[in-house]
Amino acid sequence: MTRLKTLDGKVTSIDAEAIENLAASLRGGVFSDGDSEYDEARTIWNAMVDRKPGLVVRAMGTSDVRSAVNFARDNGLLVAIRSGGHQIAGHAVAEGALLIDLSQMRSVRVDPTMKTARVEPGASLGDVDKETQSHALALPMGINSTTGIAGLTLGGG
Repeated sequence: MTRLKTLDGKVTSIDAEAIENLAASLRGGVFSDGDSEYDEARTIWNAMVDRKPGLVVRAMGTSDVRSAVNFARDNGLLVAIRSGGHQIAGHAVAEGALLIDLSQMRSVRVDPTMKTARVEPGASLGDVDKETQSHALALPMGINSTTGIAGLTLGGG
């Protein structure tokens, strides 16, 4: 049994079979305390923030995110979202929550004709700069290449 926080602040237990079913639906993985991927996914830029989610889903694409959100909804779980992990206050990680880690979703696709880019939520400014600069384009946003684009775009990074 894995213990996770619910939306109302209480704690619920999720059995191993439910977690295995979730894992089977993912291209990424599900990790708990003790797995090396767990610590990697919960660690953020501000090392003073050391929160431990109840479970981590490392998403590799949209279908993984959908599966994780559905699992959280079906179980009434508190959810935290980690994209670039650069937000200084550490809001990306919540104690006891289901953490959906988007850091592996880093694709950047540039349309040089339309001068637009489609960027996945785990991408950093460095990822965006690399792809836009190859088309003589730039995104006037931020100065640190390790900052996550999702946080900057949404005003939280």
